[in-house]
Amino acid sequence: MSTALAERPRRSGAARYRQTLWLLTSRDLKVRYSTSALGYVWSILDPLVMAGIYYFVFQVVFQRDVGAEPYIVFLLSGLLPWMWFNGAVSDSTRAFLREAKLVRSTKIPRTIWVLRLVGSKGIEFALSLPVLALFAVLGGAHLHWQVVFFPLAMVMQAVLVAGVGLIVAPLVVFFRDLERATKLALRFLFYASPIIYGTNDLPEQLHVLAAFNPLSGIFGLYRSAFFPEQLDVLEAVVGGGMCLALLAVGLVVFRRSERAVLKEI
Repeated sequence: MSTALAERPRRSGAARYRQTLWLLTSRDLKVRYSTSALGYVWSILDPLVMAGIYYFVFQVVFQRDVGAEPYIVFLLSGLLPWMWFNGAVSDSTRAFLREAKLVRSTKIPRTIWVLRLVGSKGIEFALSLPVLALFAVLGGAHLHWQVVFFPLAMVMQAVLVAGVGLIVAPLVVFFRDLERATKLALRFLFYASPIIYGTNDLPEQLHVLAAFNPLSGIFGLYRSAFFPEQLDVLEAVVGGGMCLALLAVGLVVFRRSERAVLKEI
């Protein structure tokens, strides 16, 4: 009986955390699209335009043999999750500065201000998946049993984005130039990650190095639903370990800097 009573506050606290997280996440989505005539379309228009550009450059202009066919499906299966990662990390640089008054005045766990971005961008990614399915049907891509790894890839990416966000969000408060540095790092990471190409297109000596980019394993898991040869077990395992390590580092950085952040903002 006493054990049950002791656990009840923990469960209610966790339930309140989830409820608050959902309220803030849904609020972000409503605010983002409330003044937009196209609404949801904007969440998929950017990756579609980028996919069209890279398809034209590599398939029409240079006629380079990269990725896999149909190339448009290959591109979208990397670009759509990249938009989740890029958007959430970019917004994390302003997670505390944008709503400093609310962060200071409320007593909810401050990790929520980062995790809500992970959630809102993750929902946008989930809502863009029908577009990937449509192009897969139009392009004649075959769905393989490796599609069961898709949820695993989403979980890994959520862990990765949360870890990076928890590192970036508090540090930007003290080092404002880090916001611009993060944008430059994301631009570099875009080309350093297998988005417009696959890991198989890299020189053999770079495969091990690419495995330590957690996005390589995550994108490989996504793409294996249509392109089983893109799945590298080593990349997925190393990528999973990197995601957990970054989350652990993020939690440590966040906890040690939380009080100083509240004073600074």
